[in-house]
Amino acid sequence: MNHHLAGFDHKFRQSGILYLCGIDEAGRGPLAGPVVAAALILKDGIDLPGIDDSKKLNEAVREKLEPMIKKSAVTFGIGSVDPHEIDRINILQATFEAMRRAVSALSIQPDYLIVDGRDFPKFFHKQSMRVIEGRAIIKGDQKSQSIAGASILAKVHRDRLMTDYDKAYPQYGFARHKGYATKEHRENILKYGPCSIHRKSFLSKIFNREDVLNLQTGF
Repeated sequence: MNHHLAGFDHKFRQSGILYLCGIDEAGRGPLAGPVVAAALILKDGIDLPGIDDSKKLNEAVREKLEPMIKKSAVTFGIGSVDPHEIDRINILQATFEAMRRAVSALSIQPDYLIVDGRDFPKFFHKQSMRVIEGRAIIKGDQKSQSIAGASILAKVHRDRLMTDYDKAYPQYGFARHKGYATKEHRENILKYGPCSIHRKSFLSKIFNREDVLNLQTGF
Protein backbone atom coordinates (compact mmCIF):
# COMPACT_ATOMS: atom_id res chain seq x y z
CA MET A 1 0.00 0.00 0.00
CA ASN A 2 1.41 3.38 -1.01
CA HIS A 3 0.44 5.40 2.05
CA HIS A 4 2.79 8.22 1.01
CA LEU A 5 0.58 8.88 -2.06
CA ALA A 6 -2.50 9.38 0.12
CA GLY A 7 -0.43 11.39 2.60
CA PHE A 8 0.72 13.77 -0.13
CA ASP A 9 -2.89 14.56 -1.01
CA HIS A 10 -3.94 14.79 2.63
CA LYS A 11 -1.58 17.74 3.17
CA PHE A 12 -3.58 19.74 0.64
CA ARG A 13 -6.82 18.89 2.43
CA GLN A 14 -5.31 19.92 5.76
CA SER A 15 -4.73 23.36 4.27
CA GLY A 16 -8.48 23.72 3.68
CA ILE A 17 -8.82 22.36 0.14
CA LEU A 18 -11.98 20.23 0.04
CA TYR A 19 -12.08 19.10 -3.58
CA LEU A 20 -8.53 18.31 -4.65
CA CYS A 21 -8.34 17.21 -8.29
CA GLY A 22 -5.50 15.17 -9.77
CA ILE A 23 -4.94 15.31 -13.53
CA ASP A 24 -2.83 13.18 -15.84
CA GLU A 25 -2.74 12.14 -19.50
CA ALA A 26 -2.05 9.12 -21.65
CA GLY A 27 -0.96 9.05 -25.26
CA ARG A 28 1.34 12.01 -25.83
CA GLY A 29 3.93 9.91 -27.64
CA PRO A 30 2.10 7.50 -30.01
CA LEU A 31 1.98 7.82 -33.79
CA ALA A 32 -1.77 7.15 -33.81
CA GLY A 33 -4.90 7.73 -31.80
CA PRO A 34 -6.04 10.46 -29.44
CA VAL A 35 -4.37 11.99 -26.42
CA VAL A 36 -6.56 11.30 -23.38
CA ALA A 37 -6.61 13.03 -19.98
CA ALA A 38 -8.41 12.17 -16.76
CA ALA A 39 -9.35 14.41 -13.85
CA LEU A 40 -10.05 12.75 -10.50
CA ILE A 41 -11.39 13.96 -7.15
CA LEU A 42 -11.12 11.18 -4.57
CA LYS A 43 -13.19 10.94 -1.41
CA ASP A 44 -11.37 12.18 1.68
CA GLY A 45 -9.61 9.50 3.71
CA ILE A 46 -9.29 7.04 0.81
CA ASP A 47 -6.10 4.97 0.68
CA LEU A 48 -6.24 2.71 -2.36
CA PRO A 49 -4.07 -0.44 -2.26
CA GLY A 50 -1.75 -1.02 -5.20
CA ILE A 51 -2.26 2.37 -6.82
CA ASP A 52 0.79 3.77 -8.61
CA ASP A 53 1.95 5.53 -11.76
CA SER A 54 0.10 3.71 -14.58
CA LYS A 55 3.36 3.14 -16.50
CA LYS A 56 4.64 0.97 -13.63
CA LEU A 57 1.57 -1.30 -13.69
CA ASN A 58 0.69 -3.96 -16.23
CA GLU A 59 -2.58 -3.90 -18.16
CA ALA A 60 -4.32 -6.50 -15.98
CA VAL A 61 -3.54 -4.57 -12.78
CA ARG A 62 -4.72 -1.28 -14.30
CA GLU A 63 -7.97 -2.94 -15.42
CA LYS A 64 -8.51 -4.25 -11.88
CA LEU A 65 -7.78 -0.89 -10.25
CA GLU A 66 -9.97 1.21 -12.56
CA PRO A 67 -13.37 0.30 -11.03
CA MET A 68 -11.92 0.69 -7.52
CA ILE A 69 -10.73 4.19 -8.38
CA LYS A 70 -14.08 5.16 -9.89
CA LYS A 71 -15.94 3.79 -6.84
CA SER A 72 -13.63 5.81 -4.55
CA ALA A 73 -14.16 9.04 -6.49
CA VAL A 74 -16.35 11.99 -5.62
CA THR A 75 -16.29 12.59 -9.37
CA PHE A 76 -14.03 11.95 -12.35
CA GLY A 77 -13.88 13.22 -15.92
CA ILE A 78 -12.28 12.06 -19.16
CA GLY A 79 -11.23 14.35 -22.00
CA SER A 80 -9.67 13.51 -25.35
CA VAL A 81 -8.33 15.25 -28.45
CA ASP A 82 -8.29 13.42 -31.79
CA PRO A 83 -5.30 13.05 -34.16
CA HIS A 84 -6.50 15.73 -36.59
CA GLU A 85 -6.67 18.32 -33.83
CA ILE A 86 -3.26 17.18 -32.53
CA ASP A 87 -1.81 17.85 -36.00
CA ARG A 88 -3.50 21.26 -36.10
CA ILE A 89 -2.55 22.65 -32.68
CA ASN A 90 0.49 20.45 -31.69
CA ILE A 91 0.66 17.76 -29.04
CA LEU A 92 1.42 20.05 -26.08
CA GLN A 93 -1.62 22.25 -26.72
CA ALA A 94 -3.72 19.16 -27.45
CA THR A 95 -2.68 17.67 -24.10
CA PHE A 96 -3.70 20.87 -22.31
CA GLU A 97 -7.04 20.85 -24.14
CA ALA A 98 -7.68 17.19 -23.19
CA MET A 99 -7.00 18.14 -19.56
CA ARG A 100 -9.42 21.07 -19.75
CA ARG A 101 -12.09 18.81 -21.22
CA ALA A 102 -11.54 16.29 -18.43
CA VAL A 103 -11.97 19.00 -15.78
CA SER A 104 -15.10 20.30 -17.57
CA ALA A 105 -16.56 16.78 -17.39
CA LEU A 106 -16.43 16.75 -13.56
CA SER A 107 -19.82 16.94 -11.85
CA ILE A 108 -18.35 19.04 -9.02
CA GLN A 109 -16.09 22.03 -9.50
CA PRO A 110 -12.63 21.41 -7.99
CA ASP A 111 -11.08 23.79 -5.46
CA TYR A 112 -7.49 23.06 -6.50
CA LEU A 113 -5.81 21.20 -9.35
CA ILE A 114 -2.58 19.21 -9.33
CA VAL A 115 -1.24 18.24 -12.74
CA ASP A 116 1.46 15.70 -13.50
CA GLY A 117 4.45 17.28 -15.25
CA ARG A 118 6.23 20.60 -15.59
CA ASP A 119 3.48 22.67 -17.20
CA PHE A 120 0.28 24.01 -15.68
CA PRO A 121 -2.21 25.23 -18.29
CA LYS A 122 -5.01 27.64 -17.43
CA PHE A 123 -8.27 26.06 -16.28
CA PHE A 124 -11.56 27.90 -15.86
CA HIS A 125 -14.73 27.19 -13.89
CA LYS A 126 -17.55 26.35 -16.30
CA GLN A 127 -20.10 28.74 -14.81
CA SER A 128 -18.11 31.71 -13.55
CA MET A 129 -15.16 31.36 -16.00
CA ARG A 130 -12.98 32.11 -12.98
CA VAL A 131 -9.47 30.65 -13.12
CA ILE A 132 -9.05 27.50 -11.01
CA GLU A 133 -5.92 27.54 -8.89
CA GLY A 134 -3.39 24.74 -8.95
CA ARG A 135 0.13 23.71 -9.85
CA ALA A 136 2.18 21.25 -11.85
CA ILE A 137 4.02 18.52 -9.95
CA ILE A 138 7.02 16.83 -11.56
CA LYS A 139 6.62 13.05 -11.25
CA GLY A 140 3.24 13.75 -9.66
CA ASP A 141 2.00 10.29 -10.64
CA GLN A 142 4.60 8.89 -8.22
CA LYS A 143 3.73 11.32 -5.40
CA SER A 144 -0.03 11.92 -5.42
CA GLN A 145 -2.80 9.32 -5.14
CA SER A 146 -5.17 11.58 -7.09
CA ILE A 147 -2.73 12.00 -9.98
CA ALA A 148 -1.78 8.30 -9.96
CA GLY A 149 -5.47 7.40 -10.07
CA ALA A 150 -6.06 9.82 -12.93
CA SER A 151 -3.12 8.32 -14.83
CA ILE A 152 -4.71 4.86 -14.57
CA LEU A 153 -8.15 6.11 -15.67
CA ALA A 154 -6.62 7.90 -18.67
CA LYS A 155 -4.47 4.93 -19.69
CA VAL A 156 -7.26 2.34 -19.39
CA HIS A 157 -9.69 4.56 -21.31
CA ARG A 158 -7.19 5.18 -24.12
CA ASP A 159 -6.18 1.52 -24.35
CA ARG A 160 -9.84 0.56 -24.81
CA LEU A 161 -10.22 3.13 -27.58
CA MET A 162 -7.15 1.75 -29.36
CA THR A 163 -8.47 -1.81 -29.02
CA ASP A 164 -11.71 -0.63 -30.66
CA TYR A 165 -9.70 1.02 -33.45
CA ASP A 166 -7.93 -2.31 -33.97
CA LYS A 167 -11.27 -3.77 -35.11
CA ALA A 168 -11.63 -1.03 -37.73
CA TYR A 169 -7.97 -1.14 -38.82
CA PRO A 170 -6.73 -4.68 -38.02
CA GLN A 171 -3.67 -4.43 -40.27
CA TYR A 172 -1.77 -2.12 -37.87
CA GLY A 173 -1.90 -4.08 -34.60
CA PHE A 174 -3.33 -1.24 -32.49
CA ALA A 175 -4.61 -3.66 -29.82
CA ARG A 176 -1.03 -4.74 -29.14
CA HIS A 177 1.01 -1.52 -29.32
CA LYS A 178 -1.77 1.05 -28.75
CA GLY A 179 -0.39 3.30 -31.51
CA TYR A 180 3.17 3.63 -30.19
CA ALA A 181 6.13 3.55 -32.57
CA THR A 182 7.02 -0.12 -32.25
CA LYS A 183 8.91 -1.90 -35.03
CA GLU A 184 5.72 -3.75 -35.98
CA HIS A 185 3.73 -0.52 -36.18
CA ARG A 186 6.33 1.34 -38.26
CA GLU A 187 6.62 -1.57 -40.69
CA ASN A 188 2.84 -1.77 -41.07
CA ILE A 189 2.60 1.97 -41.79
CA LEU A 190 5.16 1.56 -44.58
CA LYS A 191 3.34 -1.52 -45.88
CA TYR A 192 -0.24 -0.23 -45.78
CA GLY A 193 0.17 3.55 -45.59
CA PRO A 194 -1.36 5.61 -42.77
CA CYS A 195 -5.03 5.52 -41.79
CA SER A 196 -7.36 8.24 -40.54
CA ILE A 197 -6.21 7.98 -36.90
CA HIS A 198 -2.50 8.41 -37.62
CA ARG A 199 -0.89 11.70 -36.58
CA LYS A 200 0.55 13.20 -39.75
CA SER A 201 2.82 15.56 -37.80
CA PHE A 202 4.33 12.62 -35.90
CA LEU A 203 4.86 10.43 -38.98
CA SER A 204 6.87 13.16 -40.71
CA LYS A 205 9.33 13.10 -37.78
CA ILE A 206 9.66 9.31 -37.70
CA PHE A 207 10.07 8.51 -41.38
CA ASN A 208 12.58 9.98 -43.86
CA ARG A 209 11.47 12.34 -46.60
CA GLU A 210 11.17 9.66 -49.29
CA ASP A 211 9.05 7.48 -47.00
CA VAL A 212 6.80 10.42 -46.13
CA LEU A 213 6.30 11.32 -49.79
CA ASN A 214 5.21 7.74 -50.44
CA LEU A 215 2.81 7.91 -47.47
CA GLN A 216 1.14 11.24 -48.29
CA THR A 217 -1.67 9.65 -50.33
CA GLY A 218 -2.89 7.91 -47.22
CA PHE A 219 -3.91 11.14 -45.52
